Amino acid sequence: MTEYRNVTAYLCANGASDAIEFYKTAFGAEEKYRMTGDDGRISHAEITIGGTALYLSDEWVAMHVLSPKTVGGNSVSFVLNVADVDAAWKRALDAGATVERPITEAPYGRSGWVIDPFGHRWNLMTPNPDFNPDDMK
Repeated sequence: MTEYRNVTAYLCANGASDAIEFYKTAFGAEEKYRMTGDDGRISHAEITIGGTALYLSDEWVAMHVLSPKTVGGNSVSFVLNVADVDAAWKRALDAGATVERPITEAPYGRSGWVIDPFGHRWNLMTPNPDFNPDDMK
């Protein structure tokens, strides 16, 4: 069952169809549906990762909907909590992600940062169930 939250991320990718395939391979995403225009671009699609919905579309320059690659960076990152960060890391890299920061151990869990082929930042993390924020002081 898709869990719709009060806030749902809406990603833009230069190549949304390829992005959907990447998210399926790298993060186990499930595609719910896509709407494609006459020009073949995806105007709207919905995927889920771990039951949480994400929307995405191709770029629409005339409407100022631009991908991180087009604008030269991003202002949002995603955290994907997984049971086995090492296995998730390998899947993401094998699917085409690049390392931003390698996996490290921290009081909050074991995690590392990747950039997907479309410019979005992902923190893959196995959280520490015993984490106490006071441990970071």
